[in-house]
Amino acid sequence: PVSTWAGKVVAAAVHEHIENAGVHSGDATLLLPPQDISSYTRSRVEDMTRKIAKELNISGPFNVQFLAKGSDVLVIECNLRASRSFPFVSKTMGVDFIEAATKVMMGAPYEDMDLPQLGQTNRPSGYVGCKAPMFSFTRLRGADPVLGVEMASTGEVACFGADKHEAFLKALMSTGFKLPEKNILVSVQDSLQDDMVHSIHTLQELGYEIFATARTHAFLSEKHVPATLVRYPDGPEGSPEVSSLLREKSIDLVINLPTSASKELDNNYLIRRTSVDFGIPLLTNPQLTKLFAESLVRHKRGELIGLESKSLFDHYQSETEEDTWSGMSEFH
Repeated sequence: PVSTWAGKVVAAAVHEHIENAGVHSGDATLLLPPQDISSYTRSRVEDMTRKIAKELNISGPFNVQFLAKGSDVLVIECNLRASRSFPFVSKTMGVDFIEAATKVMMGAPYEDMDLPQLGQTNRPSGYVGCKAPMFSFTRLRGADPVLGVEMASTGEVACFGADKHEAFLKALMSTGFKLPEKNILVSVQDSLQDDMVHSIHTLQELGYEIFATARTHAFLSEKHVPATLVRYPDGPEGSPEVSSLLREKSIDLVINLPTSASKELDNNYLIRRTSVDFGIPLLTNPQLTKLFAESLVRHKRGELIGLESKSLFDHYQSETEEDTWSGMSEFH
């Protein structure tokens, strides 16, 4: 948001993270406008934002991160600065938040700018923006490619789509992520298996052959989800060895979902690191995996309008004057 000297919020954008709390905001995948938060949660966020701006007497840009679960909406942090999402928000909503913030701090008039207001829910309209992180794990030998509270991304991309599935899949592919063609390896910590079996079954129904490590394979067998057992390097003979499959590039996608309770720390690290070293797409977050499975279903059905990305400038050229919130020659 942007606030005046009186602590009044004069411009605001609310977006949501796909990943749950615990993933650094710089590594999170963002959706604007938010797709899954309730009107109750949004109203609490807006009310608390107004109170924070007024109490701190903020003049200029600031960002607030909230944690929402059930009926609880809590503040994680408030930063009195422009966040790294300001450019994404500006381009998605069609107004220069930095220009607005600068005018406010300098005491210059800003009323001529068509600023999105706190509580406004129709902007953007007709499309969804998705910002996805990019990582350099391939250049960081030995680094563990798993998301956590410390920021690891070194870049980001942003894409527009007709809905959240198209925007997400387009952004993911723009980072260099290749959609799987045949074989998917899954290794899911026990506490997540009940929740993730739905997405794994969805992928199996799409025609992918599922390969699974021992405990995940046992769970899938119990739930009647077909899968091929693979063993860790130190596991018993008789089934394909996981690192060999990865090095041979027999696997098109790796889904490795650990938690703090995971016991196979070395083997899970080996799976993730080998995947990165051999250029195999890797998902390590449950929420991302769910949205990926949903998006892939719609893609396979031909429901997504298009996944071919074009530049922002090409997007501008295809707009009509009615599509923009500013003049055609201005930033939007």
